[in-house]
Amino acid sequence: MNLLHHPRLVQCLAAFQGPAELVMVMEYVAGGELFERIVDDDFEHTEPSSAQYVQQILEGLRFMHGQAVVHLDLKPENIVCVSPGSHWLKIIDFGLARKLNTPVKVLHGTPEFMAPEVIAFEPVGLSTDMWSVGVICYILLSGESPFQGDNDMETLINITAAQWDFEEEIFSEISQQAKDFISQLLQKDPRRRLSSVGALLHPWLQQPQPSSTKALSKERIKQFLTRRKWQVPGEMMRTWGWLWWDSVELGQLLTVLSVHLPADMGCSLEEDQASGSLSRQGPSFSELLTDQEEEEGGSTVASGKAETRVSVAVLPQPRPPGAAGERGAADGAETSCGGSHGDLASLG
Repeated sequence: MNLLHHPRLVQCLAAFQGPAELVMVMEYVAGGELFERIVDDDFEHTEPSSAQYVQQILEGLRFMHGQAVVHLDLKPENIVCVSPGSHWLKIIDFGLARKLNTPVKVLHGTPEFMAPEVIAFEPVGLSTDMWSVGVICYILLSGESPFQGDNDMETLINITAAQWDFEEEIFSEISQQAKDFISQLLQKDPRRRLSSVGALLHPWLQQPQPSSTKALSKERIKQFLTRRKWQVPGEMMRTWGWLWWDSVELGQLLTVLSVHLPADMGCSLEEDQASGSLSRQGPSFSELLTDQEEEEGGSTVASGKAETRVSVAVLPQPRPPGAAGERGAADGAETSCGGSHGDLASLG
């Protein structure tokens, strides 16, 4: 956080390091979430005002990315107004932010705003944030989410396929420049996405917007906010342990990704089939699953400065044939995944 001093970023005013905890005193931002403010009756919501909001987000990202820091959790809840009635914004919540000194793979994010490379467990970069900006901008202008499925697994599959469009009924009054801006961010290949600097130079943000334009409908954004509030509280996918509990959907996702999870992250085929007779209940996590960094040569090493460990409590499963006497996940044992979490102190 010592690197992130900018008007568009929430500030850390003080920090106190204890033996087992880090206490941070953060700037008080009283304006509330941007999307919550937009639906207020006295808050203007037009395409030009949306462009101004996106420009402020990009200004904060440009500074962050200039420090080689990636946010990794950009979403509407983390874009807030400075004060009631203000149109000035700040980016908050840097709990998942990382400084990209070496290639980093992450196992966390909010499904609806995750980039394809995160789902595929490929190295993330500054362009990972730009995908999230594209999703936010799409929702801001339409009230619809481009990749939202009936559940998190379907959402991840939609993101991996990177198939989306501008529904004519919804985007009929949105300018072609705005649609081009979104299109250049929602590119599956990270190398083809606009950078934060490039996005700020896009004609949609550079050319003067009409002083008076038709107000955009707030009803779909209200519906979007209502759905977000009613989602399961644990919708933040800080780990992927839940993938073990639906073998059918996991198979669908792996088919789309054409990749395989590491052998020690899941169960054998026999164990997976045997688990079908058990009631569906997610695993219980005692701590966050840690990120991994890649060294040259392809080896995976623990990342960050502080060492943390995570214990994943796996439900008892019927033993497959021939597994008698073996100790493992079928016995209800805990699987310990070692590593280090990218702590906030690593940003200083």
